[in-house]
Amino acid sequence: MWSYDKLLEFPVNIKRPNAKAAQVILSQYGGPDGELGASLRYLSQKFAMPNRRVAGLLNDIGTEELAHLEMIGAIVHQLTRNLSIEEIKKSGFDVYFVDHTTGIWPQAAGGMPFSAATFQSTGDPITDLTEDMAAEQKARTTYDNILRLVDDPDVITPIRFLREREIVHYQRFGEAKRTRWRVTKRAAEQNSRKSSKMVACGCLTLKSMVMGAHPLTASFFRFPQCGHPSSERSCHSVRQSKGRA
Repeated sequence: MWSYDKLLEFPVNIKRPNAKAAQVILSQYGGPDGELGASLRYLSQKFAMPNRRVAGLLNDIGTEELAHLEMIGAIVHQLTRNLSIEEIKKSGFDVYFVDHTTGIWPQAAGGMPFSAATFQSTGDPITDLTEDMAAEQKARTTYDNILRLVDDPDVITPIRFLREREIVHYQRFGEAKRTRWRVTKRAAEQNSRKSSKMVACGCLTLKSMVMGAHPLTASFFRFPQCGHPSSERSCHSVRQSKGRA
């Protein structure tokens, strides 16, 4: 459930239209490292996150990314409003204009439409959080590139704000990953202590790693009494060899 305030997270007040700047900034609306993909990534990943605090973090950041999407839309809109046809042609914005006029549509700066193929939701906490950290760094890089290309202070100020938020998100995901790793390590150690009481087998360590990595991962393995995952023949041979000895 969301509570929506009819205010941008950070004010956007652009006085001078600039279609060329709008073309590159539009990439953060629907590009491969843009705000639309970020919001969908985090709001999708939260459902499989076993740690409630981390799931809440994903929900919070995913919601904030929607606010950033709104900011990017406002920036592009203000940069393209009241443009003359001559200005549109001169700036090269006519390629976008022919399909969308000056409406806001999710695409990359090069014209590639938004695609959900740009993000992943695996259901594995470590995998997803690692991707999230990389995604925030890629978004930060895109904002760095935008800042190299624009010179209007009215554009630079909100873009800098968005860049700073990407850094904060990266830090929060790093903290969440370390929290999850401590939980994983603790679970692995507990499983290892339990396994030490069972018949020794070379795969007991693997069982501890699998069981500790993610609760759902273990459902794909069958662990006989000796602890060897889904390999009764191998474990049976161990028991036979012990019997012959």
